Amino acid sequence: MIYIYNDFGGTHTTSLAAAYHLQLLKPGELTKKEILSVPYFNQLTKKDTGHIFYHGMDEKDNPVYTIARRNSKYVVPALTDLSGILLNRYGQKEKIIISNTSPTVPPTMTAGGFFSRELGIDWIGVPLLVKGAKQCHGLIQHLVEETKRVATTSPEQVVVLENKKYQYKMGKKDIFWK
Repeated sequence: MIYIYNDFGGTHTTSLAAAYHLQLLKPGELTKKEILSVPYFNQLTKKDTGHIFYHGMDEKDNPVYTIARRNSKYVVPALTDLSGILLNRYGQKEKIIISNTSPTVPPTMTAGGFFSRELGIDWIGVPLLVKGAKQCHGLIQHLVEETKRVATTSPEQVVVLENKKYQYKMGKKDIFWK
């Protein structure tokens, strides 16, 4: 199987999902140090959009990748079609799982990403990103578990998961200044 996690910027929830998938992060509360040490976390820029980044091989020898799609509604369909073409052309029995991490993004992370990646103001953005990661890490863990489960049970060769049931729900902890 090939796993590809995708979202708007490809550097926050996708990186966390890849890290959980590869067991670089363990279930439970995350520290700032753990979050900031996740490969590619808060490191990609607009010029990285559309590029597929390799994160490693999981425990079953499956490669894990991430991609930023920004506002393009065409990236995932193009990936899906290209995957199908290549699998059919070369007679592969491989499965490709394209899993959207965007629903897990809390407003705190959106604001942090804007300040840090768009404006280059890390002293505001990074603390918000860390807070956002702490808010949504549980959803990301569940999303990764579901992605792996669907990968093994779906009869489809190319599977696209929108993951709407993992939509972050705002609560009192979403106040930025606490």
